[in-house]
Amino acid sequence: MSRTPGRKQENHKISRELLVLTYGALVAQLCKDYEKDEDVNTCLDRMGYGIGVRLIDDFLARSAVKKCRSYSETAEMIAQVAFKMYLGVTPSVTCSSTAGNEFSLILDKNPLVDFVEELPAERASLCYCNLLCGVIRGALEMVHLAAEVTFLQDRLKGDAVTEIGITFLRKAEDRKHKRN
Repeated sequence: MSRTPGRKQENHKISRELLVLTYGALVAQLCKDYEKDEDVNTCLDRMGYGIGVRLIDDFLARSAVKKCRSYSETAEMIAQVAFKMYLGVTPSVTCSSTAGNEFSLILDKNPLVDFVEELPAERASLCYCNLLCGVIRGALEMVHLAAEVTFLQDRLKGDAVTEIGITFLRKAEDRKHKRN
């Protein structure tokens, strides 16, 4: 049997919409379960971390990427390959430090908020997409790159863009191992 050429793209779109709707229901349930936004944010980060730990194997197998030699290559790989592969968007990357260990991923479009208009006033400190930070952090830790990942700006909170900050916690030279 032959497949229609456009079928794969259609299935991808349906899967993404299902993910977005399911994610919205998950966040809504967590908001009911936890009174404090900080607890919801922590829970989303922890869940994302678990996903990232498992997702890195799939990413490495499906993308066939080469080993990144610098933090800037790693940030570009996250933006241009991983985000495109799993969310269908490509954020832009900016380096925000002279040391070269802090980067920002700027999302013009965040698919996780496709069906969200705004956060309720009583949930002002909720980081709705905090799952993404956990996913990135978990995946990076599995390739031995400790990082702090946080939302710096969020359109749901009235900012002009959605910006995720990634700070690699070790210096680049700390990653190199001497072989005897």
